Amino acid sequence: MAVLHSAPRFAANAGVIDAISETISVWLIEAVEAHGEVIFRVERDAIARVLQILRDDHAYQQLMEIAGVDYPWRPERFEVVYMLQSLTKNHRVMVKCSASEDTPVPTVTTLWPNAGWLEREVFDMYGVTFAGNPDLRRILTDYGFEGHPFRKDFPMTGYTELRYSEEEKRVVYEPVVLPQEMRTFDFLSPWEGADYVLPGDEKSRGTPPVAEPKTTDSPAQTGAGKDADKAAATRVSPPGPEQKDTGKDAPGAPDPTSKEGGR
Repeated sequence: MAVLHSAPRFAANAGVIDAISETISVWLIEAVEAHGEVIFRVERDAIARVLQILRDDHAYQQLMEIAGVDYPWRPERFEVVYMLQSLTKNHRVMVKCSASEDTPVPTVTTLWPNAGWLEREVFDMYGVTFAGNPDLRRILTDYGFEGHPFRKDFPMTGYTELRYSEEEKRVVYEPVVLPQEMRTFDFLSPWEGADYVLPGDEKSRGTPPVAEPKTTDSPAQTGAGKDADKAAATRVSPPGPEQKDTGKDAPGAPDPTSKEGGR
């Protein structure tokens, strides 16, 4: 039974690695298929030439994305990933090259104009430079930002914070200061509760234990009996004044209401 999809499926990867590897074999380091994607790893200095061959000879017309990855333990810690799309073949490939902080990657803005902003993003987030980019400056972070946020060694709090100063009537940058100590959260559900005791919770720990609990085995121990009944019948306050029926209405009393509705 055929399964319908909301988006068209990509063409099969069969034969793609062999066909492309033959034309870029001079600069090819590795060609693999992983997670349904065809991936080529090439020399950094030849990245522009390889991408041009893929565009002109293999009909991968669109540059969809340029991404960066940080591997601090590698000699060249950064990996630049190019994602190409072929509209005529309904297929896509990924091309990777390695770089470090001191080894710029050739720009591909001469092949795709949209690469300008994509390269600026990788530069802003990772610090990878692109030789030949005419406008290589930050694009996501603010002016004067220090560091590159997507690096593995970048602190979660950053180095500086931005705020509006009422005294100076302008936006100011200041070093990050953490006046509050790092808190440890137990991440328990509200029904399980926490191990620590909050102020006031000590009152709800239950009734303190009683050494000798009292029992009521006889009426005398409860306070009930004839003496208690007599005391309950004794009047505590004097009775009210005695009222006599004179047969006359009290002064100011309202007229009686007829049972016939006033008729």
